[in-house]
Amino acid sequence: MRYVLIVLLIIIFGYALALVLQNSTELPVDLLFTQVPTMRVGLLLLLTLILGIVVGLLLGVVLFKVFQRNWEIQRLNREIDILRQQQIQAASAAAIAAQQEKSVVDVTPAQHKSPL
Repeated sequence: MRYVLIVLLIIIFGYALALVLQNSTELPVDLLFTQVPTMRVGLLLLLTLILGIVVGLLLGVVLFKVFQRNWEIQRLNREIDILRQQQIQAASAAAIAAQQEKSVVDVTPAQHKSPL
């Protein structure tokens, strides 16, 4: 996998270098707050490509964190539901056991009446 990544990076670097060399026409660039006197079109394309990649990665990281938090919230809600169900089952089992124990205690003194 590492070698594939290295080869891919070399290909991208070669493409960027060819892009700068092939587009050697110079033109002025207005950057809203400042103006660059002249810049090669290829270099401008490369800079905008890099800027787009950086902005895309930053947005991807932010969106991934949002999705990851939503997934975690859903997982925790499912776990809460499961624990509530277990708590309800345990409470009903305890109530049934207490009722059975009470009925056993009520029956026992009736069977052992002393003749006084």
